[in-house]
Amino acid sequence: MNSETFVGIDVSKHLLDVNVLPENQTQQFANDDKGVKQLVKFLRKIKPTLIVFESTGGFEMLAVSSLIEYQVPVVIINPRQVRDFAKATGRLAKTDAIDAGTIARFARDIRPEIRALKDEQTQALSALNTRRKQIVDMLVAEKNRLHTALKPNRKSIQQHIDWLKRALADINNDIDQMIKKSPTWRKNDKILKSFKGVGPVTATTLLCDLPELGALDRKKIAALVGVAPLNCDSGKYRGRRRTMGGRADVRRILYMAAVSAMQHNPMIKAFYNRLIDAGKPPKLALTACMRKILVILNAMMKTRSHWIAS
Repeated sequence: MNSETFVGIDVSKHLLDVNVLPENQTQQFANDDKGVKQLVKFLRKIKPTLIVFESTGGFEMLAVSSLIEYQVPVVIINPRQVRDFAKATGRLAKTDAIDAGTIARFARDIRPEIRALKDEQTQALSALNTRRKQIVDMLVAEKNRLHTALKPNRKSIQQHIDWLKRALADINNDIDQMIKKSPTWRKNDKILKSFKGVGPVTATTLLCDLPELGALDRKKIAALVGVAPLNCDSGKYRGRRRTMGGRADVRRILYMAAVSAMQHNPMIKAFYNRLIDAGKPPKLALTACMRKILVILNAMMKTRSHWIAS
């Protein structure tokens, strides 16, 4: 078999469609414990250069976790990247088998960078953090409903609000205990929260959803999150720089951290005011603050140092 072997895996709730290049070999496995064991056995024989999965909201994690245990090179990519690649190469038809072939060609031609994936502990913490966000969203929705609810519904809504508040307190405690049990997480959590503007929710989200923090340089970490300004130039035309892509959950939490830091962190507040005084729009200035906070936190994690206000 060719020394350069690339595998694309299209994931659905019940099936794993596999395409292997350069032989264009196809296989299909059940997306359950038995099927994943068969998949791992099949791929270990091939010894692929790279295996690429689409992110499918968690359906891929059973197979990915099993492959990581055997130190197989695995990358999870955004489905939008695959669809853009398919359109660019003229492959407009879409079935699971075709998608697996497209993902395999993406692996061969683009060769996305392999990054550390979440271990079992981090996945557990991430699951708790995701559930916390869901509870907060439900709590906000129910509070909004209470304002306009008619009398027959108010008691039921208020009871649900009270239950959600208790559930939120319980899950916050579970997250706090899980972090305290891990010496590494405990130290990283303290480093992140030493920066004024970063609270428990921001720190936990960064630990869960940005494991690369401290391992990449400032430009790569900003691009990974989606807060790096991208050029939009053509010929003599110089377009406005825009941010796009990246990890939406991390950007949302950085936005809240930036808003908080503008109130409590003199350095970020002064930086924001300088941009506003220079005529920058508030939204652009706030995005610049998000990027600055991310770069500072990345440096702090890299040097294992706490924030020292000047």
